[in-house]
Amino acid sequence: MTNLNEQSADKSDREPRMRAQLEAELAPTLLEISDDSHLHAGHAGAASGGSHYSVKIVSSRFEGLKLVMRHRLVYDAVHDMINKAEIHALAINAIAPSELT
Repeated sequence: MTNLNEQSADKSDREPRMRAQLEAELAPTLLEISDDSHLHAGHAGAASGGSHYSVKIVSSRFEGLKLVMRHRLVYDAVHDMINKAEIHALAINAIAPSELT
């Protein structure tokens, strides 16, 4: 059984683990991750321990891909965290370098 201190520690290392997985899989030139969980207080996903995140990621891996395929690459990179309910919701802004203005 997980105690509150362990659960708190698990939550605090989610963002660094997510960053490491996205960097390893997608080699982004820009990666911004924000924890939006506080915006969903009282929501079923927040109550179950899953967190709500927003990700802005720029990667050459997105060149020539449609939005749905870009999102698939991001989801695939963090699928283990989603499957373990460490990530409840993920808002993705996936950009190819050629699209930057």
